[in-house]
Amino acid sequence: MTTPLRSSPARPARGAAGGLRLAAGLGSGLAVLAVSVAVAVTIGPADIGVGDAWSVVASRLGWATTDLTPIREGIVWNLRLPRTLLAAVCGAGLAVCGAVMQSLLRNPLADPFVLGVSSGASTGAVAVIVLGAGGGVLSVSGGAFVGALGSFALVLLLSHTLGGTTDRVVLSGVAAMQLFSALTSFVVTTAADAETTRGVLFWLLGSLSGAGWTEVGLCTAVLALALVVCLAHARTLDAFAFGQDAAAALGVSVARTRLVLLCVTALLTAALVSSAGAIGFVGLVLPHAARALVGPGHARLLPVTALAGAVFLVWADTLARTVLDPQEVPVGVVTSLVGVPAFVLVLYRTRRVR
Repeated sequence: MTTPLRSSPARPARGAAGGLRLAAGLGSGLAVLAVSVAVAVTIGPADIGVGDAWSVVASRLGWATTDLTPIREGIVWNLRLPRTLLAAVCGAGLAVCGAVMQSLLRNPLADPFVLGVSSGASTGAVAVIVLGAGGGVLSVSGGAFVGALGSFALVLLLSHTLGGTTDRVVLSGVAAMQLFSALTSFVVTTAADAETTRGVLFWLLGSLSGAGWTEVGLCTAVLALALVVCLAHARTLDAFAFGQDAAAALGVSVARTRLVLLCVTALLTAALVSSAGAIGFVGLVLPHAARALVGPGHARLLPVTALAGAVFLVWADTLARTVLDPQEVPVGVVTSLVGVPAFVLVLYRTRRVR
């Protein structure tokens, strides 16, 4: 007579220990992010300490009063704090989009802009800045958002017409990227004066100088929605690592899941790009760094990637606005200077695997 196998208590214990380690890691990451935001707000020409910044926040929330002058209070509340928070939100969102796209498309070089969303956003923004599209009703961010969604709609239409496979989605994204990049270049070179061209190029390279509380609230809401959806599909994304056929064999609705996740990442990317411009390499580099820390499981990978992206972009933007003070460097330049060597490393590792 054989006795039934009993589940070993070691596995639940290991699972609980892993959960505790993840919780501790996320708590540490949140602490690092909070410290980064607090310190970044104090860095700049005006001498403002962490205590001063906290007194402004407490005063605005009705918890206390502040002794700072209205000008210094405005520097914290209207300039530095929303800009730093938007940097954190954009960094988190771009990194999460990159992680999802790399898993969904099974391409380690995929990033949030692979669907041509950033190029469409650039065209929309340029149309508002240079051509006055929208008749004064549509802001630059609004034009960028409309352009981003238009580009993504074109990608969906092309990929569906061509068969809807992953390769077709990527190729459709490349086609849309080239099309909207050409339109942007045409408008800038034929209709913009020198000063307008300089402003457009600064925006295209990524800039958080126009950050306000409206942008922070909008991007935070979209990021929260996207994180919930992506985390709900974490196990499905794990299945995609084995390929679409394997995922389908495991019971995954491949076409539906891919459409949902592509739409969510495109919506998030559109919101971020419309507020901060095209900030490159965050969505390419940070997911790989997070995988090296916590592995490929998306239930762990996505929150860690979000925290890493947030901390990274907070400090990248701080460097961008202070390194050549009083002149500001586009934050996309800073992220690219870090991202290019990492991109080359990814290419090298991909070549070795093949």
